[in-house]
Amino acid sequence: MNYQKAEKIYKALANKRRLAIIYVLSKEDKISVGEISEKIKLSLTSTSKHLQILKNAGLIDSEQVNTEQYYYLINR
Repeated sequence: MNYQKAEKIYKALANKRRLAIIYVLSKEDKISVGEISEKIKLSLTSTSKHLQILKNAGLIDSEQVNTEQYYYLINR
């Protein structure tokens, strides 16, 4: 892992909301944005923004099923 990749991961994890999302995802195989939003008590818009940061850091990925977007942790 290079410095830039490590920095991106650490920045993504340096937020309590994103840590809460990681925790929720660690308990589920796949979970929708709406379910994550409910569990961490955050708006859909804010939850989506945090999910995008985690996805850009390479920590999570998503899958479209019909009209729902489901997120999951990437195993390393």
